[in-house]
Amino acid sequence: MEPSIPPDTKDWTWVLERPCPECGFVSSDVEPDMVGPTVRATVPRWVDVLGRDDVGVRPDVATWSPLEYAAHVRDVFVVFDGRLRSMVEQEDPLFADWDQDAAAAEADYAHQDPTVVARELELAGGRVAERFETLTPDLWDRPGRRSNGSVFTVRTLGQYFLHDVVHHLYDVGADEGPVL
Repeated sequence: MEPSIPPDTKDWTWVLERPCPECGFVSSDVEPDMVGPTVRATVPRWVDVLGRDDVGVRPDVATWSPLEYAAHVRDVFVVFDGRLRSMVEQEDPLFADWDQDAAAAEADYAHQDPTVVARELELAGGRVAERFETLTPDLWDRPGRRSNGSVFTVRTLGQYFLHDVVHHLYDVGADEGPVL
């Protein structure tokens, strides 16, 4: 088993207020109707990442391998699909806590099969993209809350979610230009 990566304790919701200085993502440029097509545009890049010879190699002891990042993004697709669904179907839902670091350790991201991760990432990406693509503008301001008290609308949830997907392409060196 790989050594543990130090947990990411940042509250990344700040990306809703200002551009990300690392990856250049500007959340305020993203409308909910752009999220689905942008997710679809990222999926082939993630599949390409999973085909690399060094997919399982960590660049250093404190950084996930491309495989681990891809497995994380696959799970981000699933988690945010559920959160979006609850925001559309419920009044002001409270999202269950999701500890991404615990999920990575429990699912042993470092030793998953890249071919399986690619297939699962494609399926999960397609599902969350479709859910965003079926939204109508009257749903964009529906609220939801994270267990730590952060409040989102469908609009800001999409912006926050998409930053995660795009930022991790940057993390693995697969940000060959804009996806928006």
